[in-house]
Amino acid sequence: MRVLVAEDEQLLADAIATGLRREAMAVDVVYDGESAWERASVNDYDVVVLDRDLPALSGDEVCRLVVSSGCATRVIMLTAAADVTDRVAGLSLGADDYLGKPFSFVELVARVRALGRRAVVPVPPVLERAGLRLDPARREVTRDGAPVTLSPKEFAVLEVLMRADGTAVTAERLLEKAWDENADPFTNVVRVTVMTLRKRLGDPPVVLTVPGAGYRIA
Repeated sequence: MRVLVAEDEQLLADAIATGLRREAMAVDVVYDGESAWERASVNDYDVVVLDRDLPALSGDEVCRLVVSSGCATRVIMLTAAADVTDRVAGLSLGADDYLGKPFSFVELVARVRALGRRAVVPVPPVLERAGLRLDPARREVTRDGAPVTLSPKEFAVLEVLMRADGTAVTAERLLEKAWDENADPFTNVVRVTVMTLRKRLGDPPVVLTVPGAGYRIA
């Protein structure tokens, strides 16, 4: 899952990003509204975590721009205002969810994951295919009932592949969804991660290479 965090309190923004990365999400961070819209207009984010009170360009305006663009990106707005009127105003802008500060990080993760499922063709919360069972909320993977330990990137790649439901996913798409904007587009990190993922999942191989098209789950 690819997430943009737009929050002008840098310590909070960086803390949110670090926590989401530990949940195997690819996260970009900006600290003002202009940068938020710049990133959102060129990258395929699943979710934008958007502070309402951003400098340069308000969170409200960023939300309007994201919604009017017609993309599938979902928006969760953050604000220090706890008044019901403020929450209703935020949702009326087109935001998909609203969370007041201070908030529980566990709740934020749950809400981001829920919105991420809505950003694509609906899929069940727990993914199952070819003897694999992946639970994003619990960060658990099993194969034929046996637990499999994966690194955060391996987990992220497997989640993208399983959400594709057997169709091929290009290396470029995996790079976009499992790594952040700092990833080198010419790197072989996707190939290496897929190779280690195959080893961890064991035999017979379930992550197949589709020549000229990428990778898919058997």
